[in-house]
Amino acid sequence: MPRAAVPSRRRGSRRRIPDADPPLRSASPLAVKWGLPEDVWFHVDKMSSAHVYMRVKKGQTWDDLTEEELEDCAQLVKANSIQGNKENNVWIVYTPWANLKKLPRMEVGQVGYHDLKLVRRIKVEKRQNEIVNRLNKTKREEYPDLAAEREAYDKEVREEKKQAFREAENARLEEERAREADREARDYKHIMDGEKMVTNKDIAAKYESVSDYEDDFM
Repeated sequence: MPRAAVPSRRRGSRRRIPDADPPLRSASPLAVKWGLPEDVWFHVDKMSSAHVYMRVKKGQTWDDLTEEELEDCAQLVKANSIQGNKENNVWIVYTPWANLKKLPRMEVGQVGYHDLKLVRRIKVEKRQNEIVNRLNKTKREEYPDLAAEREAYDKEVREEKKQAFREAENARLEEERAREADREARDYKHIMDGEKMVTNKDIAAKYESVSDYEDDFM
């Protein structure tokens, strides 16, 4: 079961259900600027509502969201819309955080999209009180430093990339050493030992005939 969140009117704050994975959160417009690649944004289509974010596990995408998680997000965002909460058959839009676009001329809470093809819609026929109540019962309020959170995330990503590069470089060097060892083993200079080689002059001095040399060689 995912964490759930309800919106907070304080900048940079959020409320959410603890001890669940992945987390579902609601944040101020600052989250548009300092979100993470794993965040998926939800909003009531063409109505004022809370901005709800689902953070999937690292390495996952919005395609990995389950039907239950989508329903939780949709119900939560509908419940936190003054107009949407009163109506049935409300459409909810959702998109990856990276697809959100915020321009200086936009009002507080207003966002656009970089690519409309990355925006999906789901319809909520009516409010499901059992879902909304379940989410609200376990909510908690937090006031995270979203900028610091993103900085820590970026630092972790950089360290992971450095480690991956080091591992790849070590593997490449090990492969080169193995190839070099194989070339050395196949090199004729290690097979042709000059001290053991015999010239025709040496043979003529030691043997009276070719037949004697061949008999000795065999």
